Amino acid sequence: MGLMIFFILIIAAVFSCIVIRNNIVRHHNATIRAWSDVASYERQKVKILDGLQPLVEQYSGFEQGTLEKVTELRQNIMNLNLQNADVSQLQHIESLNKELMRSLNVVVENYPELKANEIYLKMMNEIEEQNENVGAAITIFNRNVELFNNHIQVFPNNIVNTMTLGKKTIRPFKDNAVTQSFDYRPNF
Repeated sequence: MGLMIFFILIIAAVFSCIVIRNNIVRHHNATIRAWSDVASYERQKVKILDGLQPLVEQYSGFEQGTLEKVTELRQNIMNLNLQNADVSQLQHIESLNKELMRSLNVVVENYPELKANEIYLKMMNEIEEQNENVGAAITIFNRNVELFNNHIQVFPNNIVNTMTLGKKTIRPFKDNAVTQSFDYRPNF
């Protein structure tokens, strides 16, 4: 009887370790998928930027800086690493995107007839929609990162992770420019 209880406990422990390991893999894969979604929405911006570039060239003979920002943003998005969640690279892309949007607003102020151009308005709406999609995808990515990090850090999951997978925590995305403007700083 005692030997049977011992074997049942061993089997239960092994089964628990398998379940924990599989859950770590599931959470890690969900984080990878969420990162791919962020990259996918960023890449969709490239298609819009490809159409916006000639339009900006047409209206902004002396607005070379705006054209350079479109090109730089497009290139950075194309270089976004799909295999690893490079949050610092994404932070740089989002910073470039904000600079571009400010520049495009200056172009519109300098060329009022551009406001009436339907193609420009459509592209600006598409860029705004893509920016909202990226923001939503980043939120989902950060939630998946939190779930994954929690899952590999809590006991006994941390032991199973160390012994079987060795997964490291993933850094969530945060917009440093935005957080610097907050007066409130949590004490964690």
